[in-house]
Amino acid sequence: MQSTRSTRLLSLARRFVHMRTAAQSARDSTGLGTEKSSGAASTSGTEQTTHFGFQTVRESEKEQKVHEVFEQVANSYDMMNDAMSLGIHRVWKDVFVERLGPTHGMRLLDMAGGTGDITFRYLRYLANQPNPQQRPSHVTVSDINQHMLDVGEERAKRLGLTTDQLSNCTVAWQCADAEKLPFPDASFTAYTIAFGIRNCTHVDKVLSEAYRVLQPGGRFMCLEFSHLTNETIQWLYDQYSFQVIPPMGQLLAGQWQAYQYLVESIRRFPKQEQFKQMIKQAGFEQVSHENLTFGVVSIHSGFKL
Repeated sequence: MQSTRSTRLLSLARRFVHMRTAAQSARDSTGLGTEKSSGAASTSGTEQTTHFGFQTVRESEKEQKVHEVFEQVANSYDMMNDAMSLGIHRVWKDVFVERLGPTHGMRLLDMAGGTGDITFRYLRYLANQPNPQQRPSHVTVSDINQHMLDVGEERAKRLGLTTDQLSNCTVAWQCADAEKLPFPDASFTAYTIAFGIRNCTHVDKVLSEAYRVLQPGGRFMCLEFSHLTNETIQWLYDQYSFQVIPPMGQLLAGQWQAYQYLVESIRRFPKQEQFKQMIKQAGFEQVSHENLTFGVVSIHSGFKL
């Protein structure tokens, strides 16, 4: 029995090594893994470059590459979130919505809302609040990837969280680019974006659009992977991120490169204080951030005053 178990473990280890070697070869051939500065002029002309994980690409290419990543992982997205975070992402999202503190009458834009995790928490939070005046609320779930929205809509039907099944609350699903929102000025009282802003090409444009569509007094909230405050824990986190998550993506979802990109995109995202300044530059006031789990993720908040 012990011999059989050892043989299986050895076989699995060899499989991991083989996959890592193959993936490294693929990254070397495409330039992935070589970190370059973003914003430099492209060698093919005047078009600017940006980062796609650790790879440098033309700005016009990044949107399509990100779209392909989330198209590939849409059906396994929620399962992989549970596996990668050991379920802790659920706690982070619960805290995020609690910090938002939804109230009846709120009009929320849940950007990069994809499979609906934040929206469903928002709807359930409202359902648990008394509403004696029967004030109507609303949420628009928006994502640049229609496949993610399709998964979210199906989940909403299964959970009984559609407009037809809710009381005093409407839900809309709309495919849209966070950098070029199709909504009028001052359309919403709150804007949330969870684990999505780091995938955008121009974060400053996302923030500017968030400011535009919010009403005066409206609140911007972002939940995003961030940078740990302890160097030792950061090292351990890096080992887990780069050595475990891509193989896990291959074994559970058949997607190594997609999860390699997701890990790399976290490392390229600005640190907490830098992102805080970007939010201020977009016009938001009373800007703050709160680290969760030693800074693995951070909640950023700002108001349009």
